[in-house]
Amino acid sequence: MALPQRQGLYDPAHEHDACGVGFVAHIRNQKSHAIVEQGLKILENLTHRGATGYDPLLGDGAGILIQIPDAFLREEAAKCGIALPAEGAYACGNVFLPQSGKGRADCETTVARIVSEEGQALLGWRDVPRDNSGLAQAAKDAEPVVRQMFVGSNAADQDAFERKLFVIRKRIEHAVRALNLADGRQFYVTTLSSRTIGYKGMLLAHQVGEYYPDLKDPRVVSALSLVHQRFSTNTFPTWDLAHPFRMIAHNGEINTLRSNINWMAARQKSMYSKWLDEDLAKLWPLIVEGQSDSASFDNALELLVMGGYPLAHAMMLLIPEAWAGNPMMDEDRRAFYEFHAPVMEPWDGPAAVAFTDGRQIGATLDRNGLRPARYLVTDDGIVLMASEMGVLDFPEARIAKKWRLQPGKMFLIDLEAGRIIDDAELKKNIATSEPYRRWIEESRVFLNKLPAGGALPAMRESLLDTQQAFGYSQEDLKVIIDPMIR
Repeated sequence: MALPQRQGLYDPAHEHDACGVGFVAHIRNQKSHAIVEQGLKILENLTHRGATGYDPLLGDGAGILIQIPDAFLREEAAKCGIALPAEGAYACGNVFLPQSGKGRADCETTVARIVSEEGQALLGWRDVPRDNSGLAQAAKDAEPVVRQMFVGSNAADQDAFERKLFVIRKRIEHAVRALNLADGRQFYVTTLSSRTIGYKGMLLAHQVGEYYPDLKDPRVVSALSLVHQRFSTNTFPTWDLAHPFRMIAHNGEINTLRSNINWMAARQKSMYSKWLDEDLAKLWPLIVEGQSDSASFDNALELLVMGGYPLAHAMMLLIPEAWAGNPMMDEDRRAFYEFHAPVMEPWDGPAAVAFTDGRQIGATLDRNGLRPARYLVTDDGIVLMASEMGVLDFPEARIAKKWRLQPGKMFLIDLEAGRIIDDAELKKNIATSEPYRRWIEESRVFLNKLPAGGALPAMRESLLDTQQAFGYSQEDLKVIIDPMIR
């Protein structure tokens, strides 16, 4: 699973990828196995957006994220001697573990210790059935052991439990990394949630359902399926970097990644959340070296959501519209973006991002609209969004709406409310949820309204000597200072 070392023209720090992404969901949160099957069908029909290696059976990665199938997991856990509490009061996580027995034992011991330290209950493990007969040998060589961990909740409510699971997962990741296991790179927590579960790997699109027989079981039901087929344009495929991640599936590139990571690290000491409270300190480093741009973005989104931001609000912070100098934009929305500009810099680049927390699912497009994303809605409540149309067949008479995501726009389905929230309504509600416009107006300071200052102290040296002593150059004066004054 490890990436090659820096060599020649290759540098692992410059990893990017471009892929196929899509989701299907039932607006009114009606769970069915058909939604899972449709998700797998979308994957198969997006196979041309993925890539293969020197071996046509070697895929760059593919996966699916669905809601927790409670009845299925309850019955399967019982076969392992595990009695699950009520739905929402337990989490199931798919975990990649090292191939060596000792490595697995060390990882599982670490998991048990941290779950206990965080006041939750490790209920047990289940071996995830797999069929690797169709995989390329290179994929088998790097193939981890896949097990499901069940964690019982001692938290106040499901939201508090989700936050605690986030902390547990980050602590586990840091602790296993510190073990320096020979095959430690094979350890990875795909998902750990009471709401969603992900199945993914270094697979071709059609192999996801074949490799994980769970997904073909009619008891596996969901009201949403988020899928992704990876095309690593200038990266190397690994099991852990396949999408979807815990909250997103991403098609595109984040060109500002190094700056984004540095700014996230710089905020560590000044960051505060009343929801995470003391647990916030346990999360760092939030983004570890060696992750892809998409994985890093997913970590940032998780932190914002677990720290109290609504999902759509967090996405607006990370991928804002082009708001500066846009005369067509509503003033309340412009004030929202201006207020948050110092809080979070844009994760910029051509991108179509689908996102979900298991209760809402949606997609957004970068400000320039440089990645494709189309959607349709049927008259019986099915919503499809994908990198292209044609990935699922619907009779034309059943299609109530068909359109595309536009630059900087967002599309959101609230499954619990049973409705689609369009970009205008969604952003108006968020932009007016706080008096951002008034806060901006009250905090602005205009130079021409400042009181006149007193006389400047006399300079001991000439202006040129003083400028040189403080490191100013002709370029600074012409390119930076003069335009700022004007």
